Amino acid sequence: MILHINTKDQRQVVVSLKKDGKIVDSLDAKNEYGSQVLLPLIEKILKKNKMEYKDIDGLEVETGPGSFTGIRVGVSVANALGYTLGIPVNGKNIETEMQY
Repeated sequence: MILHINTKDQRQVVVSLKKDGKIVDSLDAKNEYGSQVLLPLIEKILKKNKMEYKDIDGLEVETGPGSFTGIRVGVSVANALGYTLGIPVNGKNIETEMQY
């Protein structure tokens, strides 16, 4: 299952679960500061679908165009989750892409 994060609109956050390229479930939240609802929204969609973080096979995150701040938050959360879970973000494995 792929977790899709869309934070292009700074005041609205959308998270979706995809399987075989098709959206299985989607949740959105509006807030004056949309980024504050991202992690609770991820928790909510996982719980709703009786899933845990370990059940996510990959992450997709919108990279623009859109709100710079919104995109920055979405990409940061996706990269942190991808690194922590050892799963690809937008098709790339964070661990193999990092250069020291």
